[in-house]
Amino acid sequence: MSEEKKKNLIDKIWDFFASVKLAIILFALIATTSIVGTVLEQRADPTRNIQILNRLFGESLGSSIFSILDKLGFTDMYHSWWFISLLVLFAINLIICSLERLPRALNIIKEPLSPLTEERIKRLQIVRTISLKGNLETSRELINNALKTSGFNWNEVKEEKGYQYYSQKGKYSRLGVYFTHLSILIILIGVILGISLGFTGFINLPEGAATSVIITNNEKEIPLGFSIRCDNFDVEFYGRSDMPKEYRSWLTIFKNGKAVKRKAIVVNDPLTYEGITFYQASFGTLPNNLNNGIFIFRVISKDGIKSDLKLRLGDSFQIPSSTLEGKIIDFSPALRIDQQGRPFTYTNQMYNPAVYINFYESGKLKFGGWILRRYPETWLLPEGHRVEFHDYWGVEYTGLQVRKDPGVWVVYLGCIIMSIGLFIAFFISHRRIWIKVSEDKNNTTVIIGGTTNKNKTAFEEKIDKLVSKIVQKREGGR
Repeated sequence: MSEEKKKNLIDKIWDFFASVKLAIILFALIATTSIVGTVLEQRADPTRNIQILNRLFGESLGSSIFSILDKLGFTDMYHSWWFISLLVLFAINLIICSLERLPRALNIIKEPLSPLTEERIKRLQIVRTISLKGNLETSRELINNALKTSGFNWNEVKEEKGYQYYSQKGKYSRLGVYFTHLSILIILIGVILGISLGFTGFINLPEGAATSVIITNNEKEIPLGFSIRCDNFDVEFYGRSDMPKEYRSWLTIFKNGKAVKRKAIVVNDPLTYEGITFYQASFGTLPNNLNNGIFIFRVISKDGIKSDLKLRLGDSFQIPSSTLEGKIIDFSPALRIDQQGRPFTYTNQMYNPAVYINFYESGKLKFGGWILRRYPETWLLPEGHRVEFHDYWGVEYTGLQVRKDPGVWVVYLGCIIMSIGLFIAFFISHRRIWIKVSEDKNNTTVIIGGTTNKNKTAFEEKIDKLVSKIVQKREGGR
């Protein structure tokens, strides 16, 4: 292949990637595929996505559409070769588009502003001509004051028939679009870092249990490099309904056998350690462990003497400063009373935990009943003693979403730069103004010309205000 043909091929490749049309097409493809990737749960059980597609397209089409999307990689889209390729192509396109157009912007910024001829001023975007009575020096003073009060810093040169003023503002605003391009590239780098080096997983951690590994969404086991323990878990409900208001996990991180971090997490307030974040996601009950938990009571005698107790099913305890003895007989994770007044358990979840306690005196049964954790009125015993049911520990687990995204701070940096770039691009413009002042007999002619790379109307209004100031000062000074 000849040198000329090689050059032509390189030019064609360069022109292809420098195309704005290509940028629009790539952006549209990324946006469209991202919508599909948002609708489908990534790396999820196929039945869940089939249910989603059944709701959207009907049961007759849901399975077929899922099969097609699965083969195309949409069920793990953000790790697919074609999605990463789209991001890389978009990055290359942005870089070449910027390199293609940046030199011209830099030349405009570097080029010093200089006086223009009267003919060139009259051919500018915005032109205003006014005639002032009086000599040149009087008009010159008026213009100086008007420019100063309008916020212009100007240069002034003496000419054959008068003076010329010229000024510019916001020349670096021409770089706003390139700041935006840079921010997109930084965000793309952060996304690719997160895809290639990060992971998302889930762990169900029972109260009192610890783990040093997690299972990712594609069922891969990943060691954490430390262990995490669930010390306690609790749920707060709305009123007396079964709708959770807040669920909270008390977690401890261990490194080399030592506790290095503790935190109680709730939804939207996670724990982060060594770049790995643990989010409160769900909770549940261990059905095989319902009778092996630890009851946590505070027993208060009618005389006010307190005793904190940790007991198991079948254990007995003494009411302080009394001869009354309690024995734990039964437990229900969710107690309800039917229409016949009979208690029953309506779910294995810990929605309304209740414990049945018999109370004895001198070995004889005196009374017994259900004590409900969420109903403090059941804590009061007939003789004025109180048995406060605080927790049934060791029978629940906390569901934690685990995420590592080493690119997240890169994305945040990109977003900050994008905000700056968009502000510059939309709200700051490169404005240039020339004012030619010349004396004609007893009058002074003022020609004002201006250009701006954007927001012409606003700059035109500013020039009109400048003209008004000059005219008003002249009329006021008569």
